[in-house]
Amino acid sequence: MKCAVGLGNPGKKYALTKHNVGFMVVDRVAERLGIEFCEQGFNDIAVGCIDPRDYYVEKIAQEFEGQLIEVILAKPKTYMNRSGIAVAELLKEFPIECKDLLVVHDDLDLPFGKIRFRYNGSSGGHKGVQSIIDAICDYSFARLKIGIGRPDPGIDPAEYVLSPFDDQELLSFLVETAACGVLDSLVLGLDEAMNRYNRSLDLEEYGNR
Repeated sequence: MKCAVGLGNPGKKYALTKHNVGFMVVDRVAERLGIEFCEQGFNDIAVGCIDPRDYYVEKIAQEFEGQLIEVILAKPKTYMNRSGIAVAELLKEFPIECKDLLVVHDDLDLPFGKIRFRYNGSSGGHKGVQSIIDAICDYSFARLKIGIGRPDPGIDPAEYVLSPFDDQELLSFLVETAACGVLDSLVLGLDEAMNRYNRSLDLEEYGNR
């Protein structure tokens, strides 16, 4: 079983903020898969299956020989800094191994318009990721970092991450591309996703699709 967890804060107050881009991405993945979230414990979860034949060219899809990939999407309801409580519960309730867990979160150190897959490592100062590491005593889970860029001088980063995005067109493109990346990582593996998506995104290219 594969799992993608989007990080963010619950409630309408935070729905469109930069810190919630992880929620936005897994919401879009759920839409692509035609599944809905329901409340379960400390998480909102959506369970479904990916049929590679629906998303990939025949040459790739044939490698799976009709196999369906069971996935869980989750959005912790514990607020960002306590995300670990929700993820620990998820790993306890479902047969998910750390190697099959992907955490999607915002990243200040990546410019807006860039995403980056990473195998594992430290939290990089992200309190939601650090909470997960502390709760499950493991840092070997994969991450998808969504670049939100650094604030201008004089702006408190804590206030910046709780502010809305300015460029809605690029945000829409960013979320759509990241959602495709999540699907690719769940089906084709992290190496393939890294090869495809660890680069700057191009709005002009997007407009020509």
